[in-house]
Amino acid sequence: MNKYALIGHPLGHSMSPLIHERLFALSGIDNVSYELVDIAPENLSSSENLIKSLNGLNVTIPHKQSIIPFMDKLGESAKRYNSVNCISNDNGKLTGYNTDCDGFLMSAEKLPISENVAVLGCGGVGRMMAIETALHGGKLTLAVIPQDVKNAQILMAEILSKCSDASVKIADIATLDDSFDLIINATPVGMYPEVDNCAISDNLIEKCSSVFDAIYNPTETLLMKKARSQGKIAVGGASMLVYQAVKAHEIWYGGKFKTEDIDPIIKAVEDSVNDMNK
Repeated sequence: MNKYALIGHPLGHSMSPLIHERLFALSGIDNVSYELVDIAPENLSSSENLIKSLNGLNVTIPHKQSIIPFMDKLGESAKRYNSVNCISNDNGKLTGYNTDCDGFLMSAEKLPISENVAVLGCGGVGRMMAIETALHGGKLTLAVIPQDVKNAQILMAEILSKCSDASVKIADIATLDDSFDLIINATPVGMYPEVDNCAISDNLIEKCSSVFDAIYNPTETLLMKKARSQGKIAVGGASMLVYQAVKAHEIWYGGKFKTEDIDPIIKAVEDSVNDMNK
């Protein structure tokens, strides 16, 4: 039996088993298991044998950087972000990848990330989204709270080091008043249970053409509701969660999937999240 797992700490409730089991089933693979393996940080160094016993892994906090010394090789995405969330095991040779960026790009495929884009927040997922937007030619505004200006400046320098001709500026999220083709929310504002909060003003939503919200709980944030009520495209974080897993299956065994096969999995994740909140 081929064995796969998600490692992290603490794991708690995870959508990973639901997503990966559905993807294995779509591929016609039934002789397989997918488990959650909680590994505390202090136990990671003694878990190498466990890791190498698996055919493939997903990695979540707090191990995305600390797992790197275990790798024999890093894919370009892992090098770019110094972060590993997916590992393939080829006869004991471990290769680390970052599929978060693939999940973002695949779920935002119909959004104008190469146009005039504002990314709200600059840490974690916001850093990745900002870098990918710049690499794809987007005119980027990093919209942050005053306390995060220094971090935004560091990110801006990182972006320019990777893409010297990138268009990047920093703005105060509270006074942001431009028109954008796409606004990406990479802040926790609007996340369950604070579902009545919205990261930006109604006026700014009116001035944008589309919205991407990295939050997947709730499945439709207040930002998304407001955008959709105005007839704008709004994509939520559940799609990114599923598509980063899709990329993992492509890496692990060459899995191939159609959009019409993935949409029901996104819906299943959203239904599961909604059931949890009842």
